[in-house]
Amino acid sequence: MLPTSRNPVFHRGSKSCRFTLVPGDHFAIGKTTFTLANRPGASDLSDPGDVTSHAYDHAALRRRNFRDAASRIEMLGRLPDLISSSSSDEELLVRVTSVMLQATPAASAVAVVAINNPHGEVIINQPVEVLHYDSRAPATDGPAVSARLVREAIGKRESTLNLWSGNRRDDSDFTASEDVDWSFCVPLRSEACSGWALYVTGQLATQPGLDLGQSLQAAPENLEDDVKFAELVGTTIANLRQSRRLERRQANMRHFFAPVVMSALAGRDPDEVLEPREANLSVMFCDLRGFSRRSERDSGQLLELLGHVSDALGVMTRHILGTGGVIGDFHGDAAMGFWGWPLEQDDAAARAAHAAIRIRSENANNDEANRFRCGIGIASGRAVAGRIGTVDQVKVTAFGPVVNLASRLEGITKLFGADVILDTATTEILRQIAEPNFRIRRLAVVRPAGLDAPLEIAELLPNQSDQTDVLTDIEIADYEAGLDALNRGDWDEAYERLHCLPAWDRPKDTLLSTILNHNRVPPTNWEGVIEMPKL
Repeated sequence: MLPTSRNPVFHRGSKSCRFTLVPGDHFAIGKTTFTLANRPGASDLSDPGDVTSHAYDHAALRRRNFRDAASRIEMLGRLPDLISSSSSDEELLVRVTSVMLQATPAASAVAVVAINNPHGEVIINQPVEVLHYDSRAPATDGPAVSARLVREAIGKRESTLNLWSGNRRDDSDFTASEDVDWSFCVPLRSEACSGWALYVTGQLATQPGLDLGQSLQAAPENLEDDVKFAELVGTTIANLRQSRRLERRQANMRHFFAPVVMSALAGRDPDEVLEPREANLSVMFCDLRGFSRRSERDSGQLLELLGHVSDALGVMTRHILGTGGVIGDFHGDAAMGFWGWPLEQDDAAARAAHAAIRIRSENANNDEANRFRCGIGIASGRAVAGRIGTVDQVKVTAFGPVVNLASRLEGITKLFGADVILDTATTEILRQIAEPNFRIRRLAVVRPAGLDAPLEIAELLPNQSDQTDVLTDIEIADYEAGLDALNRGDWDEAYERLHCLPAWDRPKDTLLSTILNHNRVPPTNWEGVIEMPKL
């Protein structure tokens, strides 16, 4: 007994620190009583003796009504709560055997047994494990479990009853106790309980006017209610363990799949859900700014830096997932997310924009020492999404030109000094929504490196309440007027308009640099397209 123990141990009514227990003896700690029980194992003797075997038809048992329906229904009504409240398999087994003993008055012992390889070709050689055993007389040696009966029932997947005739009971070694007239074994027909069975054994109550032989002859019918009840208990156990297996599997899958994917997988074939298919997607690439510089500066505190980077990536993933998106991949210090798969989302572009706004806002509110800025590119269009990869490695992601474009837009944020850049398709969708949170300005017409066609890009601006340095509507109009003048070749007006913007606004510097690099004179072949260098 530990010196720190609070409750004393009582044995035979007295406080005791040291005592000897025999089977059936017990001691108490607080309100809990502990009993030493003698638990037999499975008997595997060879000579079956004078044994009669009876197999029950599963379908016929299901159609059959209970004779004593009231008491059985009352017990069945309590069964789900008794079993489902079990916090572990061990507690589940204890409750199951207890319920079976209560519901089967003629039973002297109940066990939950298992064969580790029930689908093996030579099941007759498989050892039988007694998972839990309970009897009405824990102080005495209970009847052993008949390993042969267990193998027969599990191997044939049918409930089986064995009866021992009175004149051979002393000689039969098919069971190890003289206090047994019958035993039945009910296999659990579920992958969640593969190889499991309920084993019940007991004595016959000789009916008036019938000798033991006649009682044995009537036993298969008389025990039908008990076998049917055991099958219902077995089904309840199997369903509970199957449910728990699915819960554990889903809990593990949550580390790999977004909530929206988990919702789509619920109750459907995973291969069908994850099959790659074309969909209308909005794709986001989100990259940490200044990571390389921070890595060099904090080279002596890499673990601390890793923590800050993980927190920043956590901000990205939290808001991507929180708006119904899917994490497609991580690329170093960048994350890729997309919306519109596996379930169609008509508001995919709006979801992506809301995620970008929240990521930017949370990063802006972090303390300056640990703050990372993010560059975000969003593009919308047709792409393939689903389970993509090779035989050796598979991931759920998206593939196609729109994904490549979102990545290019994220890179362009560095050149323009903008936080969030949108492609034309996303811009048009957000303008149609006309939500107050979506403040947008056209940035420029650019040709990203490696692409042939130019595109107009736009910036998703913060709200005036989110940050201090925020453009007013008048300043946005000045910028766009300057952009229009730049595109049509009126660079003097463009130069004048752009100088109306605040000094801290970096995108206007990109346009001014284009003007100054050409000595404020547009090239002869000027089409209003700014060529983007390869990053």
